[in-house]
Amino acid sequence: MRPYAIEAPPRILFGRGTAAQAPALIRAFGPRGIVVHGRDPGRAAGLTAALSGCDLLSVAAVREPVLDDLTGALRAARAHRPDWVAALGGGAALDLGKALAALIPAPGDPLDHLEGVGRGLPLTAPPLPFIALPTTAGTGAEVTKNAVIGLPDHGRKVSLRDPAMLARLAVVDPALTDGCPWPVTLASGLDALVQVVEPYLSCRATSYTDALTLPALPLALPALIRLRRGEDRQARDAMAHVSLTGGLALANAGLGAVHGLAGVIGGRSGAAHGAICGALLGPVLRANHAAVQGTAFAPRMRQVLEALAPPLSCPPDGVPEALAHWARQAGLPGLGAAGLTAADLPGIAADSLQASSMKANPVPLPPAALIAVLSAAL
Repeated sequence: MRPYAIEAPPRILFGRGTAAQAPALIRAFGPRGIVVHGRDPGRAAGLTAALSGCDLLSVAAVREPVLDDLTGALRAARAHRPDWVAALGGGAALDLGKALAALIPAPGDPLDHLEGVGRGLPLTAPPLPFIALPTTAGTGAEVTKNAVIGLPDHGRKVSLRDPAMLARLAVVDPALTDGCPWPVTLASGLDALVQVVEPYLSCRATSYTDALTLPALPLALPALIRLRRGEDRQARDAMAHVSLTGGLALANAGLGAVHGLAGVIGGRSGAAHGAICGALLGPVLRANHAAVQGTAFAPRMRQVLEALAPPLSCPPDGVPEALAHWARQAGLPGLGAAGLTAADLPGIAADSLQASSMKANPVPLPPAALIAVLSAAL
């Protein structure tokens, strides 16, 4: 059995109604705080009302954060001198909140710590306590140690990453996802599925991450199929669980080619991360299925395909095509909707080979295979 370590928040609350516990737990970190929310500040109104008496600064994450968003928010946040940072929203809000909590005490510039385009230095000061309350079921960002930041000038998304960035408290209340619009539910839900598939297939998988991902593999697609028909609390609960387990798994086993490509595409196009991952999943499964034959990863791939086949009513070998077809029929746009053309594909494939996620793919995929994946996802 491979040795492993476990990186996770010290406290995770999961279940309907758990968000009601958050205000009292947040207050214990101090009287001054920052609440990061999504595009609609009304979604955070209940939390801010419950924190009455605290000195609060609200920060909006109106898109997946780019460096200018982070630096602007950081100036206001440092001036506020907070004791803690709480983020209530989707992956964009959680990433921005996590980055602020890490960088408010840091003496330097964000580029000192960003990977790839920056210096990638470890944090020199402990982050502020970070509290995460996800309102979508997809990214698992509430339990990961990194925040993804876009750098449009470089055409890339990179991570601010440090083990100290793990949330002090993650509150995963599926009720916060109730009523999420179908396009967001679909894109984020497929991202959640990717994030249990890729850690299970990862060359860094361990018995701990397998215990998280293998039981979650059969849950996501049936829940999404039910939510396509209409609102369903049990399906929302299942998706929130898959998202949480995927976040814990990826934090400890890494991801794969879907995310290796998605980071490059997102940095170039600005398209939503979940929609990119959903468009890539079927084609990457097909490429990996062919690539792992005759390797130690072939049985794992078979288990993934067998888990996904029943809700798609297809044989296991037909899962990649059936999944891609179902996602398109359900309303997921292809990569062409993000403005990508065939001329862009070789450059994206080449750049993705440097992505950290690509290094955890079960086997290396050559550029020709990655171009074929991208072409199928257009």
